[in-house]
Amino acid sequence: MGPSDTSPEAERFLIEGYRRMSPSQKLERVFSLNRMLEQLQRARIAADYGEMSEREMRLRLASLRLGRETMVKVFDWDPEEKGW
Repeated sequence: MGPSDTSPEAERFLIEGYRRMSPSQKLERVFSLNRMLEQLQRARIAADYGEMSEREMRLRLASLRLGRETMVKVFDWDPEEKGW
């Protein structure tokens, strides 16, 4: 693992908090972080490409996770032409 900006004490506190969480609480945390990530990605895409349909937004979001080959084959959407 690379360098961290988190102090060892803070990291231990965080790890202990995660250890005390139930599996369902951990799963909810993962879902919550994924929702926040999508919101940030949506904001960046909107800033880069302006107003667009929800379909186009979803395609652009998918292109961040799926490779170009999959996007072209499944959705007929080429991120290299349309933008990531």
